[in-house]
Amino acid sequence: MLQSHLFQKEREIEWEDLGNGIQRQVFGYDERIMLVKAKFEKDAVGDLHEHHHSQVTYVASGVFEMTIGEEVHTIKQGDGYYVPPYVIHGCVCLEPGTLIDSFTPHREDFL
Repeated sequence: MLQSHLFQKEREIEWEDLGNGIQRQVFGYDERIMLVKAKFEKDAVGDLHEHHHSQVTYVASGVFEMTIGEEVHTIKQGDGYYVPPYVIHGCVCLEPGTLIDSFTPHREDFL
């Protein structure tokens, strides 16, 4: 069975540089679920995209202009959002920040 270690310690997880001011850390996962931290610099853009996963995200810090389908909202620390499967979504970082993403099933493309 595919799964991460039982415990993940931030200081022990390498940041993956995705370019254009975005970095990612992959935390716990198995075939059904995955937790990911994404760090954005000001003006970094999470390009519009879609995937077959359900996604729930918590804004740990920063301010983002988030697009989900036809809706655009400004979200900040303490806010969250849900993206259904196959719905186009993306963001622009207005103030440096971090998003905590959970996906089901896991993002095989992140491993």
